[in-house]
Amino acid sequence: MREVRGRFDVPGRGCAVVVRAVDDDGALLRVEVTLEPGDVGEGDDVVDRAMLERLGVALTGATMSDGVAHLGERLTAARAAGASAVVGPDWLPEATAVAARRALGGASEWVDHTFDVIHDGPHRPADHMALDQVLAEGVGAGERGPTLRIWEWERPCVVIGSFQSVSNEVDPDGAARHGVTVVRRVSGGGAMFIQPEGAITFSLTVPGSLVAGMSFATSYSYLDDWVVRSLVALGIDARYVPLNDIASPRGKIAGAAQKRLASGAVLHHVTMAYSMDPSVMLEVLRTFRPHVAERGTKSAQKHVDPLCNQTDLPRGAVVEALKASFRARYRCVDGAVTRAERDRAERLATEKFATPEWTARVP
Repeated sequence: MREVRGRFDVPGRGCAVVVRAVDDDGALLRVEVTLEPGDVGEGDDVVDRAMLERLGVALTGATMSDGVAHLGERLTAARAAGASAVVGPDWLPEATAVAARRALGGASEWVDHTFDVIHDGPHRPADHMALDQVLAEGVGAGERGPTLRIWEWERPCVVIGSFQSVSNEVDPDGAARHGVTVVRRVSGGGAMFIQPEGAITFSLTVPGSLVAGMSFATSYSYLDDWVVRSLVALGIDARYVPLNDIASPRGKIAGAAQKRLASGAVLHHVTMAYSMDPSVMLEVLRTFRPHVAERGTKSAQKHVDPLCNQTDLPRGAVVEALKASFRARYRCVDGAVTRAERDRAERLATEKFATPEWTARVP
C-alpha cells in the first residue's frame, strides 16, 4: 500500500479539488476529498464537510478501469444523497473524478511537465499550420516536451477550421482586394481573420495525460485558465465563455480550437483580437452574410471586443506579459524549432497546407 494524491485546479474558481487516499493494488482506500485553499466558496459554491466525506466514500474502491464519466455519476449521486441542504456546486463531481484519476496515475498535472516556450517568426500562414502539426506529432511521439509556441504572422490571412466550407466563410474578391491569404488548419472551429499587428496567437501542445478524463468543455477552460488570469492581471475584464471563447462583457476577445491526435497529443491554439479593422474584416469574411451552400461548419456570429479597447499596452507588451505569466506559473525552458522539424514543416506546407486541394477540400 502507498499514499497517493491527485489534484485538479478548477478553472475560474480559485480553488482545487484534492483527493488523498491509500492505493491498494490499484484501488483507492481511505479516501479523503478536500478543497484548497478553503472548503467554502461563495453563493452556490458552498461546500460542507459532510458532503466531502460522502464523496470520499463514493470513491472507495475506484480503479483505473473506472472512467471519469462513471466516477462522476457515482459522485453526483453521493453529492445529492445527504440530509444536508448543501449539495455544493455542479462542477464538483467531475472535478473530483479528475483528481481521483490523477491519484490513480491516470493523468498528469501542470507541475509534472517542463514546457518549451518558443517565440520566433514571423512565418507564412501555411508554415504556421504545418508547424502546429509537426510539433504536435513530436509531442505525441515523445520526441519533444510540451510546448507553448507564440506565433508572429508574415501577412494578413483568414484561417478556416478543418471542417468549414471555404466559399461559405470567405469572400474571394474581398480577400484578393486586401491581399489576404486563406489557409485551413487541422483543428475544427470557426474562421479567424488575422491582421499581423492586430492578432495574438499561440499554440499549446500537450500530452493527453494533462486533460485525461476531462470533457471537451472542461479541457478548454482548463487549458485557457492561465490566459484568462493573465489578462485579468493586466486589468482586462476577461472571462471564459463555453465552449471555446474568452470574452469581455462587450464581446469576444479570443477563440480556441483543439485537435486531438491518435498518439494522444492535444493541440490547443488560441487567437486573440488585439485590434482590427472591421471594415476590412466585413469585406473578407462572409460570417455575417447569407451562406453560399449548406455545407461545412458555420462560424458563429459574435461581436468582437479587441484588447486595445481595454488596455493602453502595445501588442508586444501584452505578448511579453502572457509569456511571463506562463513562465511564472509553470516550469519552462527556452525552446526552439529544430532544423529537422523546420524542414519537415516546410515540406508539409508546400505539399499540403499551401495547396488548393487542402484549402478547398470543403468547397
